[in-house]
Amino acid sequence: MENISSHKDFILDGFEELGALRPVLFLPFFLMFVVALLANSLLVYVVISQRSLHQPMSILIAGMACVELCLPVFFVPNMLLNFLFDWRGISLIGCLIQMHFIHFFGAFQTTFLVWMALDRYFAICTPLYYHQHMALQRFLRFIVPLVVRNVLIITQFVILAGRRSFCTNVIKHCFCEHMALVELACGSTAINSLAGLIAVFFIPVLDFFIIAASYVVIFSSVLRSSRSGTKALRTCITHIIVLTFSLSLALIAFLSYRIRNGLPAASRVFFSTMYLLFPSCFNPIIYGIRTAEIRQQMLKTLTRWTCFT
Repeated sequence: MENISSHKDFILDGFEELGALRPVLFLPFFLMFVVALLANSLLVYVVISQRSLHQPMSILIAGMACVELCLPVFFVPNMLLNFLFDWRGISLIGCLIQMHFIHFFGAFQTTFLVWMALDRYFAICTPLYYHQHMALQRFLRFIVPLVVRNVLIITQFVILAGRRSFCTNVIKHCFCEHMALVELACGSTAINSLAGLIAVFFIPVLDFFIIAASYVVIFSSVLRSSRSGTKALRTCITHIIVLTFSLSLALIAFLSYRIRNGLPAASRVFFSTMYLLFPSCFNPIIYGIRTAEIRQQMLKTLTRWTCFT
């Protein structure tokens, strides 16, 4: 039997269909990267620097902003160099490290929405005991299990991907996405596909059901009570908007690798990139606009910086 030599170096070949127009992609992705860095940095700075924002919900928003700030750092600079200078090479170790951090921080995009939904549940359904439930010592029971879940599941499928032998080394993507690497493996990839599906089910899908259940209870509680539902809608609508955009892009990206429906490779790469990068640009703007306290402090900060310059 002929020995199969596994590749240890890979070529990232996303959007190769564009040919000579490929460098044009540098500008829009660079602008999105800058917006993500500036908007999330501003949001984190405002929450940390303003004592009036040292509340559970504002701290959770700042935590999500930290995730959105870190996530693009692990793949966008390499992608921009790829577009501009045609630097496409990456080692297997580098690919696995990039994959781990991308999916690890990506998992927390919905996990933070779970914690925010729990915050709204306690604030609206049990307002008298809100501060007790949201005390760090008690809220850790909701934080620790989800953090452990994310670490174990993401680490598992990255290790499984790293143990494969690869018969080709051209990754049809701009970064090391899990299934983009796994589809290069020799032989059956059923175990890897199963690990990926488990990750999808137990992280974004499970998070979605937890969030949906929380909002059903919240709105039911408001409708049963004599209180107006305006406050509940105002405090929850932001999370619903963010969740809808994030899960819609993620679902399209995940299904594009598992349903062979003739979707062009460039479209698959685009959706897979957008589900990671777009929320990093979109979320801080939405939270900054729709959360009155944060919006006011951000405007004050920007005004003060403008006066200094």
